[in-house]
Amino acid sequence: MTVLSVLSMYIIPFLLFVILLSAIIKQVPAYETFIEGAKDGFQMAVSIIPYLVAMLVAISVFRASGALDFLLEGLRPVLTFIGVPADIVPLAVMRPLSGTGALGVMSDLLAVHGPDSFIGRLASTMQGSTDTTLYVLTVYFGAVGIKKIGDSLKVGLLSDLCGIAAAIVFVTLVFGSM
Repeated sequence: MTVLSVLSMYIIPFLLFVILLSAIIKQVPAYETFIEGAKDGFQMAVSIIPYLVAMLVAISVFRASGALDFLLEGLRPVLTFIGVPADIVPLAVMRPLSGTGALGVMSDLLAVHGPDSFIGRLASTMQGSTDTTLYVLTVYFGAVGIKKIGDSLKVGLLSDLCGIAAAIVFVTLVFGSM
């Protein structure tokens, strides 16, 4: 076994031991504190359900209405001109909206084009270099009661756009074009 394999096998038990040891040293009731945190976490999960349902409904309407397909057809000529495969656009659009939806799109791309294809590598890189911005804003900001998310939304979507652009540039540089 490599050092990294051995280390990864023992790191979580070690961290649990350190946490319990520090609780004993600081005389913190570890079990009661854990139960209190779990109770707060459950209450938080219940409080974000309306925000989560609203986001999932909005995503479903966006896809089912044909708006995603309309957007793709409008962007296809521009993408072809700059050398970006149009097949990747659904992933770029879906990723800020829904992690599960984006994973489904990526799985479809990998099934059609293969994981070692340019599109497969690009999809995998895009999946790792972007975030589910709208999910994060909806769930986490909703959980703490933040209502004004305009600036956060702009910055989050801009960072997603930068991640998509960087994925396209770096995959093209490393693996060549389609």
